[in-house]
Amino acid sequence: MPEKHFAYLNLSLAMILVGSSVVAGKIMVDELPVFMASALRFALALIILLPIIRLREGGLPRLSRLTWAKLAVQSLCGSFLFTVFLLYGLTLTGPASAGVITSTTPACMGIIAWLFLKDRPSRKVLTGILLSMAGVLVINLVQAAPHGAPGGANPVLGNLLVLAAVLFESLFLLIRKTVPEPLSPMAVSTIISLFGLLWFLPMGVYEAAHTDLAAISPTGWLVVFYYGAFVTVLAYLFWFAGITKVPPSTAGVFTAIMPVAALVLSALVLGEPIGWQQLTGCACVLGGIVLISR
Repeated sequence: MPEKHFAYLNLSLAMILVGSSVVAGKIMVDELPVFMASALRFALALIILLPIIRLREGGLPRLSRLTWAKLAVQSLCGSFLFTVFLLYGLTLTGPASAGVITSTTPACMGIIAWLFLKDRPSRKVLTGILLSMAGVLVINLVQAAPHGAPGGANPVLGNLLVLAAVLFESLFLLIRKTVPEPLSPMAVSTIISLFGLLWFLPMGVYEAAHTDLAAISPTGWLVVFYYGAFVTVLAYLFWFAGITKVPPSTAGVFTAIMPVAALVLSALVLGEPIGWQQLTGCACVLGGIVLISR
């Protein structure tokens, strides 16, 4: 398989797993506190990654202070802030709506690249960004109406939290391109997971001390395992293996797979109703993605 096609496959698999995190996160926050569950997730990821990188690469690489700082910020954005905003957002809105909103990631990446990487978008890209934002607006306006589709205790606030998660995820996806050292996907995944554990550990320990662990069902523990082994380890490995082989704009297009996976899994696993507002919002967002990708 050509290297470019292999990179596309890695990016696709990563986004399918990230899309599944919307469904897994909804199940997880129903049973476990956010910080405790996230700390367990990264602890499990490190239990898997550290022995492997020790055997395959002799341990963690030596990096400059600037690179360590960039990776710490990357983990703060993608591992910590993205997770916190997404999981708290899922306590207030439905996973189907959250899945649609996460599909604005390409548009968000385009805006960040324009502002900070001096990648000036064309009129077509700007139209795509506005169309993607219109999709989010449709979802929020409909769910704010008195007879809007059910989606959670406070769907508008929940959707805004998920949108903030998209911002941090976009920063997470782009920061990797600024690291000069040739790091392996295994090394980056391990370092990001290590920082992720450090960010969540203080509050995670506090929540664990005030949580009745015996009340957590086997399903809750199983979802934590899935989040750690698949959404963290495998998704990170797939993404970091692909992102270094393609331009940021190309990688951004592949994030469109994430909302499709989230919508399908929300319907199949959670029985989440997918109404016209999600379909309309998704159509707007995907239309914007098509314009951006072209």
